[in-house]
Amino acid sequence: MGLRFRKSFKIAPGVRLNVSNKNTGLSFGGKGLRYSINSNGRRTSSVGIPG
Repeated sequence: MGLRFRKSFKIAPGVRLNVSNKNTGLSFGGKGLRYSINSNGRRTSSVGIPG
């Protein structure tokens, strides 16, 4: 059985630091639009559609 760890810290409004046992990442944005970068270099963006 594996052990998982994940913790998220709010740095500023719209900026969040995510820490897990394998990597670390930063997320920018708010409701509807978010851009994320992790320590492996993976970049993702997500867009939400209201309703």
